[in-house]
Amino acid sequence: MKDAQIAALIRKTAAKASQPKKPARASFDSTLEATRGGKEPIDGTDAEQIFKEMKKREF
Repeated sequence: MKDAQIAALIRKTAAKASQPKKPARASFDSTLEATRGGKEPIDGTDAEQIFKEMKKREF
């Protein structure tokens, strides 16, 4: 790769990494939240990300 391409790639990834994560909504319907009990993890939590990463790896 040329230096200009590498610099552009670095700028692109840095901009993507600096964007704050949006908090995930638990549900759109209050009845779903009542029946679910609120025990399931919400998408976007740290635990969800860790488990997704662990699924990709081989031990």
